[in-house]
This record gives sequence, structure tokens and C-alpha cells, in this order.
Amino acid sequence: QGSMHCSFCPFLLCLCVQNLLSEKVDQMMEWSSRRSVVRMNGDKFRRFVKAPPRNYSVIVMFTALQPQRQCSVCRSANEEYQVLANSWRYSSAFSNKLFFTVVDYDEGADVFQQLNMNSAPTFMHFPAKGKPKRADTFDLQRIGFASEQLAKWIADRTDVQIRVFRPPNYSGTIALALLVSLVGGLLYLRRNNLEFIYNKTGWAMAALCVVFAMTSGQMWNHIRGPPYAHKNPQNGQVSYIHGSSQAQFVAESHIILLLNAAITMGMVLLNEAATSKGDVGKRRIICLVGLGLVVFFFSFLLSIFRSKYHGYPYR
Repeated sequence: QGSMHCSFCPFLLCLCVQNLLSEKVDQMMEWSSRRSVVRMNGDKFRRFVKAPPRNYSVIVMFTALQPQRQCSVCRSANEEYQVLANSWRYSSAFSNKLFFTVVDYDEGADVFQQLNMNSAPTFMHFPAKGKPKRADTFDLQRIGFASEQLAKWIADRTDVQIRVFRPPNYSGTIALALLVSLVGGLLYLRRNNLEFIYNKTGWAMAALCVVFAMTSGQMWNHIRGPPYAHKNPQNGQVSYIHGSSQAQFVAESHIILLLNAAITMGMVLLNEAATSKGDVGKRRIICLVGLGLVVFFFSFLLSIFRSKYHGYPYR
């Protein structure tokens, strides 16, 4: 009778574990049926993500979406995350082996403290068995947060293949059509006087504007969506230059654009002073102004570079 009792205990324990696991899976499936990304607070995270038993993988986005946090990157990353979660939720391969969740700092600050997490957004994979490894944290800084890159990372960690389906966005097509219509209408109205098309100065200015925009980091701003500047909540000091070489503010790219424009203007004046055939005194003044612009603003540009790349030896 004693041996029967001992063998019966593991059976009951196994039955309880199976029932608990079934309840957790059913609850996660119910939440996922309502929305593709399940919102988690501290209690839900510890029960459904951290605590065993669990036979499903969980992708968690740790973020700070509240307006007072002013995390524009979090909003952009959340949009890509929603696209990926919807692609999985409405695909024919959808199953209870993978769930997408989110923990917002204002709803689960204790989770951030428990994981020693001090930055957002962060993507982590919690495997069905065992604890997360280093590769289970998505390398956001190096890869970016596009849905396709997240799907590739998830496939590496879980063997679950997700084909990303993006909702159609016609805003770019409409904007391009309006631009073409505007340019076409302008050319039609001035069809008898099209000399401006051959204006080299106009084309040069347009080309310089594109170059200044690209070299100042406007494309990076468009992809990452950084804040315009940073205000220190403790002393109220506003920073326009990011201290890291891996990031920048929108104001910083504007400053770099103006510095590059000033340096270019100085080079143009130097070239004008060297090639024109006007008065020598006037050319000398133009040369000094151009030289001053190049030296002063290039020095300013280099000082910003040195502040971001600590240890840069030249000045």
C-alpha cells in the first residue's frame, strides 16, 4: 500500500502540471485571439512568461509608449512589431507554439528592474525550455527593428517561419503623383520659356541640398525616428548633440547640415577668389572670408566629431 501511494504521487503531480500548462496555453490563445500582441503587467509576465511549466516560446517587447516618455523610437518599433505579430496571427501556420507580448515600463516597471533593463525598446525571446541566452536578446542597434529582420531573428531562435504581410500604404504613391502633376503643370504653363531648365546654378543648388541632407543623417532620422533634442529631467538642461557615436538627435543633424553648408560656401568663395579676374583687393577679401569660413566651421565640425568619438587624436 505504501509503494502504491508513492507511485501515485508523481502521477498526481504530472496531472497537475498538465492541467496548469493547459490553462496557461488556453489563456494565451484567448488573449491572442483578441489582439495579436498581448499586453503584460508584472504579474502576467511572471506567471505566463517566466514561470514554468511552459511549452511555448514568447517574444517580449520591452518598451515605453506613454507620451510623457517621449520615446519616438518606441513608437516606430511598436508599429513594426504590430505588423510582424499580425502577420503571424493571421497566417495559416499560426499555432500555440509562439506568442507576441509587450511590457510597457509604466505598466511593469518591476519587470524592468528584475531584468536589470535600462533601455527601451528591447526585444527578447523566452524559449519554451530553459532560460534566455545572450542570442535571445535582439541586437537592435546593429540590425534595426524592421519586421523582416525581427522575423529572421525569430526563425533562428524558434524555427518558426513568419512571412511578413504589410498593409497597403498609398500615401507615397499619392504624393509622387501630386509632385509629378505639379511639375508637369508648371512645365506646361511655361512651355514657351524653358530656359530655367538649363540653369546650372539651380541644378547645383538642388544637388547640394540633397548632399547636405544625406551627409547630415536625415535618412538615419527617417529610419530610427530619434527625438529632436534631450532635456535632462533633473536640471532642465537641453542637449542638442548626442553623446554616443551610435545615435543622434534631429537637432544635431540640422547643426551638421548648417556646418557643411558653411564649409561649402567657404570653398566656393575660395574658388571664386582664385578664378575670377576682378579687383585684386576685392578678391583678397573674398579669399580671407572663404578661408575664415572653412577654418572656423570645419574646426567646429571636428570638435563635435571628437565629442562623439572619444579618444579621437586630431583637432
